[in-house]
Amino acid sequence: MNSPILQLLVLAGIAVFLILRLKSVLGTREGFEKPPATRPVSKEQQARRAEFEVIEGGPDRDIIDHVPENSPSAEALAEMKRVEPSFNVGEFLQGARQAYEMILMGFERGDIESIKPFLAEDVMDSFVEVVAAREDQGLRIEGEFVGIREMSLVEATLDRDTGLAEMTVRFVGELTSVVKNEAGEVVEGSATTPKRQRDLWTFARRMGSDDPNWQLVATGE
Repeated sequence: MNSPILQLLVLAGIAVFLILRLKSVLGTREGFEKPPATRPVSKEQQARRAEFEVIEGGPDRDIIDHVPENSPSAEALAEMKRVEPSFNVGEFLQGARQAYEMILMGFERGDIESIKPFLAEDVMDSFVEVVAAREDQGLRIEGEFVGIREMSLVEATLDRDTGLAEMTVRFVGELTSVVKNEAGEVVEGSATTPKRQRDLWTFARRMGSDDPNWQLVATGE
């Protein structure tokens, strides 16, 4: 066998060896392969992952932007997030802001039915009693909401046994409010000069439940 043919055979053998070696290391791909299937992540895994990310990334700004770091409220909020990883304090407060206007004006106008789903039974009963007393006196209120001047999260608690979370929020709002008698005469308030309204409201919800709605369970000043 002449030298050129021998050289070609040797080179061909080396090429075959290299191809087989590459296949054993890299595997074989045919066209566009589907990405590997992802396994579903349990709530417990999500909670551990969220806790790990907080530890690795430092304090959770979503918590310490609203309550003091390492306070009982901060610990309660962190526990809420462990129970329900999708919970977000900022989003809760945004919803509380909207609920405040809706509930406050529903009460002022005596329209309890429209806000009934957002009230705990005790709060609803007290609202109904006040509205009924106004009606017995022949009084009605006309008002317009101006806006919220101040809002802050005062306290957060979580009952670990029941999963019941409570969030107490302080509101300082402004609205125009006019009380009129049966004759339509103004007996109190002003339609042009806003009054400042201060409220301390507590909302409650069972964390981890399918119902995402919070209810107003207590009111104060």
